[in-house]
Amino acid sequence: MSSQDSEGQQCPLAVGVETSSQSASDGETDCEVITVTIGATVPTGFENTAAEEVQEKIGADATISKDRGRIYFQITTDKLSQVHHLRSVDNLFVVVEEYDNYQFKDSKEETLEDLQKLASKLPWTNALKVWKLNTSLKKKRGPHRRPQGPKGKGRRGRNFRDRGKANKDDVETDTMETVTAEIEKLQLEPQAPTTGQGVGEAGSPDLENSPLGEQQEVEGQEPVPKVLKFRVTCSRAGDKHSFSSNEAARDFGGAVQDFFLWKADMTKFDIEVLLNIHNVEVVIGIALTEESLHRRNITHFGPTTLRSTLCYGMLRLSKPQASDVILDPMCGTGAIPLEGAIEWQQAFYLAGDNNDMAVSRTVNNICHIQKKRLDKSSTPGLPIDTVQWDLCHLPMRTSSVDIIITDMPFGKRMGSRKNNWDLYPPCLREMARVSRPGSGKAVILTQDKKCFQKAISRMGGLWRKHHTVWVNVGGLHAGVFLLKRTAGIFGQTPEDVREPLEEQPGKEKPAEERENEVK
Repeated sequence: MSSQDSEGQQCPLAVGVETSSQSASDGETDCEVITVTIGATVPTGFENTAAEEVQEKIGADATISKDRGRIYFQITTDKLSQVHHLRSVDNLFVVVEEYDNYQFKDSKEETLEDLQKLASKLPWTNALKVWKLNTSLKKKRGPHRRPQGPKGKGRRGRNFRDRGKANKDDVETDTMETVTAEIEKLQLEPQAPTTGQGVGEAGSPDLENSPLGEQQEVEGQEPVPKVLKFRVTCSRAGDKHSFSSNEAARDFGGAVQDFFLWKADMTKFDIEVLLNIHNVEVVIGIALTEESLHRRNITHFGPTTLRSTLCYGMLRLSKPQASDVILDPMCGTGAIPLEGAIEWQQAFYLAGDNNDMAVSRTVNNICHIQKKRLDKSSTPGLPIDTVQWDLCHLPMRTSSVDIIITDMPFGKRMGSRKNNWDLYPPCLREMARVSRPGSGKAVILTQDKKCFQKAISRMGGLWRKHHTVWVNVGGLHAGVFLLKRTAGIFGQTPEDVREPLEEQPGKEKPAEERENEVK
């Protein structure tokens, strides 16, 4: 339980950062290795998968947040670059402070006042050092392309107090040395207006109206640090709060602005402060990613392109081995086989679709990755091939595939629920035909759970449902089903000898009747 000190401020349960050496001088702190708590957003449902990857690649134990879709783990700053190579995380941030049981006041006014007071009492120093180091690690720095916060009730990106105007004179830097030099000039420490200096409405030095812009230089005096531009994004979940996400971000962001004298800018910000509230759990952090890390493979998108991070979770669930033949019979844009070919290069991937536009998108995405690898002097080739085919009549030998991973139509954007009742059974039978009996696996993503479970119930001699992961895909509650191929020989099970009644010509049942059979 959190407690309050004599001033009413709550004592944190966990401190986001701690230094490894207490005697380091100010000149040494930039090179000092410190221990930090990193927060990561991951595909909902694959938190355990992400925690396993963190342990495997970084050697850190991750804690899964009460708020689904987030994990936390501690690292030393010398491993910061490795964190950006994790394949299962969408966004990264360094934790400034976290409260497991924040005591919100009963009235909205008192709660918002507490949030304002909190801004000046947080241990910002080390978190800002991590942000500074994170930015200097980037070889190139472009304009911020991070979209506005995710839409949806209780989880919206929010602005605060005065919306800062975008500065048209932002200069893009191209090298690591230039980036480092620019960061050194940023105003990271709390500042107070100097005598005779113009002050804006929010209490920040009025550098915008200076002839020299944000980097003010006066002969005989040291240049004034560039004012940092920032925004606050509040993510709130819970129905017992007396305030909205907008109000929390506005008041907390205004206090941060007053404390640091930073300038608000909702689009071309240098730094993004995160205020995550889930019931009584409160986490304050600083973003380390400008855009989601799932935007890494796909350049030619389709109507239902999967996130690369979700594809990674599905692939990891199947545990690919060297020399495995892995098939995606409904590849769409090729997101799943592309992620597999990059991460598990000892397997071979087949991507196919019956739509010529989907096949074309997949080929273009593969070419993009190959070109990018060639530019980095890496081996450009990928163990992947693309085919256009009919899913129900695959041009492959029986028992020739080790793993099938695919995203089946939800019946929303693609196809319809009615069509799924006719599509799923023959698809699963054809998948069973090409899978190796006794060792074959299938990882299937679908939101049409009724139709899928009914189809699987009729495949008892071919497939066994082994595990289910419930995920959130674009706001839809979907399931990732891990199936194991039985040892039954295809063509010798009841499922192969007798076709279901609804597939026999002239004896098709109405879709409504088939749906009622599941209930």
